[in-house]
Amino acid sequence: MTTVQGAGAVLRTKLGLLLPALQTAADRVWDTPPARERYIGYLSVMHAVIRASVPLMQAAARRCATAGGDPVALGLREYLHGHIAEERGHDDWIVADLAAAGEDPSRCIARIPPAEVAALVGAQYYWLEHYHPVTLLGYIAVLEGNPPKPELVDHLIGATGLPPSAFRTLRAHAELDPGHADAVFALLDDLALSADQRRAIERSALHSLLRATRIMTDLAAGP
Repeated sequence: MTTVQGAGAVLRTKLGLLLPALQTAADRVWDTPPARERYIGYLSVMHAVIRASVPLMQAAARRCATAGGDPVALGLREYLHGHIAEERGHDDWIVADLAAAGEDPSRCIARIPPAEVAALVGAQYYWLEHYHPVTLLGYIAVLEGNPPKPELVDHLIGATGLPPSAFRTLRAHAELDPGHADAVFALLDDLALSADQRRAIERSALHSLLRATRIMTDLAAGP
């Protein structure tokens, strides 16, 4: 008898085949001097991504609230309410990291966000508004499913000469993201997704992984 794998298990396997490309791009960022300038650039770009996390989930939750008796939307809405609370304020962590690194956070944040960030985040708004909010789970699976390694923080403290207080965001996500990833993949396994919804979530995830890889590649190419 053949056992049908849940959507979460299938997506985790597929992403596992492609995540090495993202990790390779990230390794180039950290292994290419000047380390301090690249870390500041990384924080600025990550702020542009992370400040959209709660608004994206809020938009998806609003769509779920208008979905009537759609069981997928109902299950997603419950998850989103909990995850919004977990993610709220993470952009403020980056502001504090920039300040601890001796930077003016307002100057860094005022920079025009890269086009790849707009493409990464903007696609999610389109899919959740014009297809189904469950597509956002593909995006979340990518962002939560590739946590920074705990030893990266110690490496960057030495490479950049910055104080440990400038690395709260990386350190916290190294601790929190593995559990968050398990939660989103478990939810995908539990939801009664249609075949089209599973494909749409995979499309969202693969798009997100591609854009995230390009963001890190661009960071590695310039200070």
